[in-house]
Amino acid sequence: MKFIKTQGDESIQEYLRYLKTIGSFSNLFSSSIKPYIQYRVAENIFCKAFEAENLARADTAYDAIIDGFGVGIKTFILSGNSKIEKVAEFNSFSAELRTLSGLNLAKRLAHYRNERILTADNIYNITDRIYHIVGRDDNQIKVFETSYDLIDLNSIEIISETKSSLKFRDAINEYNFNFSKSVLMKRFDVPSDALVIDISIITDPLEVLLNVYTDQDKYKDLEIQTTEANLGDKAIITTETDDLIPGIDYVILPLYSVKAKEALKEPIVPLKSQLNQWNAGGRVRDPGEVYVPIPIKIHKEYPDFFPDRDVQFNLRLPSGETLVSKVCQQNSKALMTNPNNALSDWLLRRVLGLKPLEILTYFRLEEVGFDSVKITKIDSSNYLIDFASIDSYELFINE
Repeated sequence: MKFIKTQGDESIQEYLRYLKTIGSFSNLFSSSIKPYIQYRVAENIFCKAFEAENLARADTAYDAIIDGFGVGIKTFILSGNSKIEKVAEFNSFSAELRTLSGLNLAKRLAHYRNERILTADNIYNITDRIYHIVGRDDNQIKVFETSYDLIDLNSIEIISETKSSLKFRDAINEYNFNFSKSVLMKRFDVPSDALVIDISIITDPLEVLLNVYTDQDKYKDLEIQTTEANLGDKAIITTETDDLIPGIDYVILPLYSVKAKEALKEPIVPLKSQLNQWNAGGRVRDPGEVYVPIPIKIHKEYPDFFPDRDVQFNLRLPSGETLVSKVCQQNSKALMTNPNNALSDWLLRRVLGLKPLEILTYFRLEEVGFDSVKITKIDSSNYLIDFASIDSYELFINE
């Protein structure tokens, strides 16, 4: 297996022990003989065993990063030697996709799928990618890997089409698109070199847990502690939105005009300000002159989140690089970097793939699957930036 074989035997054995232990407690959640492992648990123990960067905080194509690998981690019940599982949702394009069929639909899905993968590659500096699968079978867990491929538009063939779904394949994989849910699924085949773990499911796991916490002689000094993570640890482990307090630990900023989006009035991304500020009139401007807008509502609701105007702070990118940043302009409406074109070089050029003097449109944001950024506060001088899915700002501000 491509990724597993690059890891040390000790890490692999530790990972398999984690899976075996978690699987043995399945009766806490299910009466099935197929071990139960919740998907977030699978992600967490993978990252712990292999010291991978956990991307649970981000809505991206990958769940973890390690050694240049983008890793998609999936856990699902096996029935035979293959399984169809969801790999992408296209809710924001559902109206358009409903007008297409057959090969045209398959190629459009391939385009959107590929754009999201390539954008994630650009965000996190991915040089290779893999799917890591935790398959759950009768009293067993089967661990295997499969390639994480772009869809080859030139080799797409239609398998079948009904009122509810479209099945197609390319030269490597088979896919199934569900019309009603706008969900793309992929067939995962269990290879012959899968690692098989036999699981003995504990009959009464609750009793085992109770014994652990009531055996005072052996466990009287047991404490549940909260680890104070440093900047690097927090960036990797503790930035899941569910664990953070909105407005205190993080805010969501839109990459568009909030008023224009509310009114469904184009252009939703302003043509001459914000991320297209370079296109404004009045003077000759650098092609990298841009800013991320900070709505006045953010300042009113959360006045202590950002430093004062023009006070510099560190802004860490998903790739680990750091930009020097500040809040500036009238009403502190802009998040900018120093130099200013550092923001455009990263966001517009590297991530979104725009050329100098090319207008950013809302459609481009929809293509890559995000229209907002999440700013996480480590302390008054250090922040993180990552991407947030379509409509995240509206969900955040209306909580």
